[in-house]
Amino acid sequence: MRNLNRIGLNEAASEAISQKLNELLANYQVFYMNTRGFHWNIKGENFFELHQKFEELYADLQIKIDELAERVLTLGHVPLHSYTEYIKVSTIEEVVNVSSGKVAIREILAAYGILLPLQREILRNSGDSDDEGTNALISEYIGEQEKLVWMYSAYLGDTLEGEKESSQELAAVAG
Repeated sequence: MRNLNRIGLNEAASEAISQKLNELLANYQVFYMNTRGFHWNIKGENFFELHQKFEELYADLQIKIDELAERVLTLGHVPLHSYTEYIKVSTIEEVVNVSSGKVAIREILAAYGILLPLQREILRNSGDSDDEGTNALISEYIGEQEKLVWMYSAYLGDTLEGEKESSQELAAVAG
């Protein structure tokens, strides 16, 4: 019989998935603090709307942080739990003193640009390891976040159609 952990998953695969979940946890923690800063420091046009949206986002991130740490524990490993570790492991960088809504939203979109590929990697690994618990958790996150990327992009006026038009305009100018 293979080396199985207490929930019946391959021990080596669970360790590898836990390491990636810890990397994701570190990124979520930095993203969470950035989002708190956006909430606290937002000024200007759309203050009320963005202040509320950033609060909704950091509240959701706080839940996900807890779920990720508990999943690492469920797999039989220890979640990262210090800011020193988070900063060392996270690809998302700290952002400070942002008061512009558009800058904050661009930072949020950049964070999702890091989180989504990492989550897809975890999803592939958990699927290959028959780790349905991790797979279900991460799959839910991806679906939610893809919609948020669309919504935040729409708020900025960034659309796929607009990107295509810009590319075509650049090609015409360069051509």
